[in-house]
Order: sequence, then C-alpha cells, then structure tokens
Amino acid sequence: MRLRRVAIDTYRENVAYLHRDCAVYRAEGFQALSKVEVRANGRRILATLNVTSDPRIVQCDELGLSEDAFAQMGVEPGHPAFISQAEPPASIAALHRKIHGERLTREDFHAIVRDIAEHRYSKIELSAFVVATHRGELDREEVYFLTEAMIASGRRLDWHERLVVDKHCIGGIPGNRTSMLVVPIVAAHGLVCPKTSSRAITSPAGTADTMEVLAHVELPFDRLSEIVREHRACLAWGGTAKLSPADDVLIAVERPLSLDSPGQMVASILSKKMAAGSSHLVLDIPIGPTAKVRSMPEAQKLRRLFEYVAHRLGLSLDVVITDGRQPIGQGVGPALEARDVMRVLQNHPMAPQDLRQKSLRLAGRLLECDPDIRGGDGYAIARDILDSGRALEKMQAIIAAQGGVAFDPERPTLGSLTFEVVAERDGVVTGIDNLQIARIAQLAGAPKVKGAGVDLMRKLGDAVAAGEVLYRVHAAYQSDLAFARQAIQRDSAYRVGPPEEVPGVFVEF
Repeated sequence: MRLRRVAIDTYRENVAYLHRDCAVYRAEGFQALSKVEVRANGRRILATLNVTSDPRIVQCDELGLSEDAFAQMGVEPGHPAFISQAEPPASIAALHRKIHGERLTREDFHAIVRDIAEHRYSKIELSAFVVATHRGELDREEVYFLTEAMIASGRRLDWHERLVVDKHCIGGIPGNRTSMLVVPIVAAHGLVCPKTSSRAITSPAGTADTMEVLAHVELPFDRLSEIVREHRACLAWGGTAKLSPADDVLIAVERPLSLDSPGQMVASILSKKMAAGSSHLVLDIPIGPTAKVRSMPEAQKLRRLFEYVAHRLGLSLDVVITDGRQPIGQGVGPALEARDVMRVLQNHPMAPQDLRQKSLRLAGRLLECDPDIRGGDGYAIARDILDSGRALEKMQAIIAAQGGVAFDPERPTLGSLTFEVVAERDGVVTGIDNLQIARIAQLAGAPKVKGAGVDLMRKLGDAVAAGEVLYRVHAAYQSDLAFARQAIQRDSAYRVGPPEEVPGVFVEF
C-alpha cells in the first residue's frame, strides 16, 4: 500500500488509517482500534487502527499514518508499506493479574513497561494499567520494580562526573520556576546540572516552555552534551534524550484521567532522573489547600516512598517540604515567568521575593551535596552567587549556547488583550486557588501563546480595598480572553476576608 501522511496530531500515539472499502481491510478482518504493525523502509512501528469512509483522509489503496507515526518511518509520501495485525502484547497476562489486584514481580513489570515503550498497548490497555496501579494498588517494592523497569526502557546517560545534581518539584504550583534559578546558581559554583525538563501538558507553563522564551530548547542531544561539558549545565526539553520513554506514554493517559497516584509519581520522577545520569536530587514537595499534597501526614508518607525507592536505586535524595498555599512569583505563563526569573537573576528591585528566597534555599540544599561545603552553609553561598551577578552571567552563557532569543524583561511581549480582576470588598487576601489560577492562565492561551497568562498583583496577606486590582489576565485572542473571563465569573480564585482567615504556613524548609 502507498503511505500517506495524515495531518492529525494524535499526541504520542501512533495511529494508522484505512478506508472502509479497502481490500486489505475487508480481507484481513481488521477492526477499528485494534493494534496493527506497519513496515516500510526497513522500519517497523505499531499503531492503533482507525477506519474512515472519507477518501479525503485516505483512499482505498493508501495507508494513512498520523504525523508522529509518519515521521518515524523516515520516508516520503507514496512510499510502499506493509500492514499486518499485531501480535497481542506478551505481558497482557501480567496486566490482567494486576487488574485483579495481584502483586506483580520484577519480571512482570519489566515485561509490561517494555511493551508500553514499544507502543504495543492500546489506549484502553494503558488506561487499565494506570487505573490498576492507582493509589494503594502498588506496594513500595512494586513501585521500585516499576521505576527500575522504566529506567531500563530507554537511554541512560553517563556524564563521567563524580557528582551530577538535579532539582525537581512534584508540580501543582503555578509560577514555580525555581529550576531556572537553581541551575545557573549551582552551575556557577561548578556542579554539573544537566536539566532536561518537560513541556506543560495540563499546566500554564513548564520549565521548557518558559526557557523557550529565552532560548531554543529542542536541541540535538549531542549539542546538549557539548553545552553541559562547556557550561556545566543546560535547560532544555528532554524529548530529544529519549529518557524513560514509557513514562511519556503513561503520562499521555494519566493526565486526561486526572490521575497522579503516589506510586506512579515516584516512578515517573525517579526514572527520569536516574536515566538522566543524576547522582544527587533535591525534591520539592509543596503542601497547601490547593496543592497536589494537602497535609503534612500525606507529605511525609510520600517522602518516605520517594526515599525508599531512591535508596534502592542508589540515588542520593534530599526531600524538601515547602509552602504551597499560593502561586510562586508574580507571573503565570511563559513570558511572565521568564520576566520574573530574569528579574531575580538581575537583582531587580521588582523581582518577586518569594521566588528568589525559595530558589536560594533549594539551591543551597543542592550546593550542600558538594562534600567541600559544610551543612548549613549552602544558602549563604547561593545568595553570594546570585547577588554577585555570577548566576546571571552563567544563565546568559547557557542562553547564548542554546541559541538565545531576544527578550526584554522590562518590556516582555505579552498578549495585548487584557482583563483585570478587582477585589469586591475591603480586607486582606486570605486564599488563592492554585488550580483555578492555572486554569485561567491556560484558558487565556498559555503555554501555546507565550505572552498569555496571569499577572498577580496581590498575594496572601496583602491588604486590598474594594476595586483594587488583584490580577491581570493577558490573552492574544478574543476567544481566549472570553474563555478566561467566563472561568473568572464562576470563580476568581481569590478570597478576601479578615486577617485571621489567612491560612498558616505548614512548613518553611
């Protein structure tokens, strides 16, 4: 059959298309949503079959492939290809046992993850695995087996360094761009910190989205290696490194289901860090009323699980429980967050102090991985690196090496359509809903529109008078602004009341 590129983004799922009247479809007994094997140009992929009656999508003598699937074949449109029914995944029996609540072995998890990484599971089977391993369905040794299997499913980097450090947050706090400050601080000290980050999936910005405002993040891995060797660090998108590829497949299913179980979270984060060659990791677990983790007992339980698996893997882990009651920084959205980061690096008088202080404390903990730094001295060293301008100099070098993009933090290019949300009464800000602020920023267009998002004018405990601006929404399109406005009408994400209603800090490092 002739291959045809079908211009549909199926987001990390290989999809094949056959016409309903195609002789192959009729003769071979294919069914919609079944797994098929496609071979061309010496390459082979597994894909989920979709069936169409529209010749504008695919004709009877054609085999269509979604954008990602077509790119994997490395051929031109019209190239001959072969399609056949795929064999069922070898690990399907283990999956069925997990669905029935049985405990799986190391070999079971390796078989399942291998099939997931090779795209042998359908979306339905992936969903079944995610649900079966949700919440209390994995004991801590199973979490270790899953993590180990996810590491083995892809590439594992070796930087040939005694000490390779990284910092990670479990997420859920808008504007929390501490990585973009921690990395240049620790690299300026001389530690190796190859930061490969993800793009946002259901949040208004990931580290890669924000860094992309300043420099290119989609670079060949060989080039990233050169940058790390020269500058001791990078801030790039991790997709080119092919680290823990099974995790990327699972995330594509977990996020739409809004599932983020402790076991899957631990396996996802630690597999990526181990595959990236990290030897030491500082992990940020924020807690607050609208954070992912909402109580200290829950945070401590998650901490123990992370520590158990990290110890089994030989990873040195320092878990830091932080204040997650509200967004960190002032901006939420790529350009606004990039502005905040650069202002902190420049020691600008308008730099958000909460972002500065949290970044310094995390950087200090990471610096203390260096055996030459005495415990407790890291914060002061990190502050000196930032105040002296060495962190800014290092960040500018990383940006230049990754192909800098023109950006002025004093006049960032923001969405020209704006809408201000004002206080309806006098009082103080007693609550800010992280989830709702993130949703408003997304509806405004972030992260696809770099200049879209939310600019916060008030934070917890700030006094406000009726009519004063709480935050400003930026959008590039009228429809996005309208969607954000509708969400604000339902819930502005801000609560204003008397000072005694401000929730207390759970912990401060």
